[in-house]
Amino acid sequence: MKIIRRTAKVVKIGKVFIGGHYPVVIQSMAKCKTSHIEDVIRQANDLEEAGCSIVRLAIKDLDDAMAIRQIKSKVKLPLVADIHFSFRLAIAAIENGADKIRLNPGNIDKKQEIEKVISALKMAKIPLRIGLNSGSVKDGGLRKSSMTDKLVDACMNYIKMIERLKFNNIVISLKANNVLDTVESYRKIARACSYPLHLGVTATGSPYNGIIKSSVALGALLLEGIGDTIRVSLTDSPIEEVRAAKCILESLGLRKSGHQIISCPTCGRCEVDLIKIVKELEDGLSFVDYQLPARPVTLAVMGCVVNGPGEAKEADIGVAFGKKEGLLFKKGRPVRKISFQQCAKVLLEEIKHVHD
Repeated sequence: MKIIRRTAKVVKIGKVFIGGHYPVVIQSMAKCKTSHIEDVIRQANDLEEAGCSIVRLAIKDLDDAMAIRQIKSKVKLPLVADIHFSFRLAIAAIENGADKIRLNPGNIDKKQEIEKVISALKMAKIPLRIGLNSGSVKDGGLRKSSMTDKLVDACMNYIKMIERLKFNNIVISLKANNVLDTVESYRKIARACSYPLHLGVTATGSPYNGIIKSSVALGALLLEGIGDTIRVSLTDSPIEEVRAAKCILESLGLRKSGHQIISCPTCGRCEVDLIKIVKELEDGLSFVDYQLPARPVTLAVMGCVVNGPGEAKEADIGVAFGKKEGLLFKKGRPVRKISFQQCAKVLLEEIKHVHD
């Protein structure tokens, strides 16, 4: 199966291009006050190292808006200023070097204020994200309409108002707090316009629930070719958001930068602690990733003789365990036996040389 991407208008955010045939990129958000400059710089640089392409900053006051200039001098990622309630903060963020502005139609909707923001965006030649959330979208007098209709109608009305100002450097997001409303809203807006879409589910909750909700919603949309950037919103570290987003893209073949671990779910036939081995491998891969081959490596760790040897042979590097030892495979050939205790260490060392 090949995913046929929706062809969206190309938008440039800093040095990152989205839309058109550009790859789907990962966003996250700094989770500290923006005026705490050193904390934001540290977090943004950690996000870049983890695989994030764009970072959003909450702009609550003028100190936050003015901090953007100093942050930008120490951060490579494009900075998106997240604005609510105050159009003046949007203008201040633009003046201090923001690479994109996010406005929420639910709390910045006065025509005169929007006109001033658009004028500043034109001068700076940076894009606008129209970002709607189910928690702040207005009824528009249609109290009986569905959440999907509220989101899409509010978004289209905002788009039309901005287009009348001769501005179309736009990105869109419509985030609901459940999978069904999120998926249907993005499907409808994808048919209604050609602007690039930033995908996400809002207020997803705990990491466990949030990853499941996001994977289902974003996976469904990405399979349909919808989506140009994604964020997995979690009540957790932003690094975990990026890790989850990478896994979603990698599972769909939309990102191939990561090394893949294939492991069995274990059952009564498994006689080793496979969960422990996989966790050690995940930790080890993230720690020594810079030493590993540029081309992604597929690593199979299997717990018994039913599917183990077959999966191990298909991977670049694989191990199929029996009772206490596993048979190591490299490029489809059995190499030697390795102990359970040394498994993670041996595999991490082997994949450094897999393409030798």
